[in-house]
Amino acid sequence: MSFIQKFIRSTFRDGQTRGTSSFENLTEDQLETHLRIARYGNFTLTDAVRPSYDLQVVPQSGFRHDSYKDQDTGVEIPVVMGAASRERILDLFFELLNPMGNEVDVVLESSHDSEHGSHNDLVREGIDLPVLKSILMDYEDLLLDDGCMGIAVLNPNIPMEVQLDEHKLLIAYGQNLNAIKGTFIDHYIDCHEDIRFITEAEHVHSSSEEFIERFRELKYDLGIDV
Repeated sequence: MSFIQKFIRSTFRDGQTRGTSSFENLTEDQLETHLRIARYGNFTLTDAVRPSYDLQVVPQSGFRHDSYKDQDTGVEIPVVMGAASRERILDLFFELLNPMGNEVDVVLESSHDSEHGSHNDLVREGIDLPVLKSILMDYEDLLLDDGCMGIAVLNPNIPMEVQLDEHKLLIAYGQNLNAIKGTFIDHYIDCHEDIRFITEAEHVHSSSEEFIERFRELKYDLGIDV
């Protein structure tokens, strides 16, 4: 099966929200060539997403500061968002989890059955962090290359949350994120406050029937009975 056939047969979701898509009027050869490109400079994408054909955002490594306002409480929560090259993502994600202590809650986010990008969130509370890491190591393919699943790990007692979202961005929420920033820097990912991420322009997501089955297996291994 060709690369383009894999994408066509997979869940293929457009991140464009309005206006004309850069993918309109492309030939199959043009689309296949674009979807095959994973490397931009020294940055390698996973197979989960691809940027717009006209490269409104060029993928690159880096992190920046942001904030999130809780609609219920009005509290503004500091955020650190980062992008890492494929070969660094999982090691970085696992290390970002370390400040959260030995027991955490896990949320699996799935948009496999959605045409509009909405998520179905599945929760497993109270799992030992070393056990979680051990389970996730067996799902490297799913975590990196499924563009319709993400994972969030949190400890409400700190409180802190770290996400590896469906775009394979790394996002941390919490009042004290110094350890998070230090981990990014230790992995040679620098702070660039003007960095733009693939989510901030048109992009496409990829998934497959195989990943949907792998997602079911991950739910089972985490003890999520849905």
